[in-house]
Amino acid sequence: MNTTHTVPLYQLAHGRTGDKGDRSNISVIAYDARDFDHLVAHVTEDAVRALFAARRPTAVRRYVVPSIQAMNFVIDGVLDGGVNDALNLDTHGKALAFLLLGLPIPLPPRLAGGTA
Repeated sequence: MNTTHTVPLYQLAHGRTGDKGDRSNISVIAYDARDFDHLVAHVTEDAVRALFAARRPTAVRRYVVPSIQAMNFVIDGVLDGGVNDALNLDTHGKALAFLLLGLPIPLPPRLAGGTA
């Protein structure tokens, strides 16, 4: 039996958020550079789109910045119109980083007993 153990993303990375209108930016920065390629493989546009499906994003774009072991996700249409238009309690989208940081990620090979 092949069992894959997962951890929440926040055990491997931290995040920062920003917003402008109905667009949220969420950066994911690896704690350990050795895990960055693993995170890039698993924290994809499709994974983020699926995680945010209930908020109905109109677009999800990922920008990878290897020099600082980071990714920036630009997610459109998730703030119910933004600060001036939304009735949402979190019109700034600060909590969206917490949603992303809860994404289950397979253990990196170096932590799962593999090599790397």
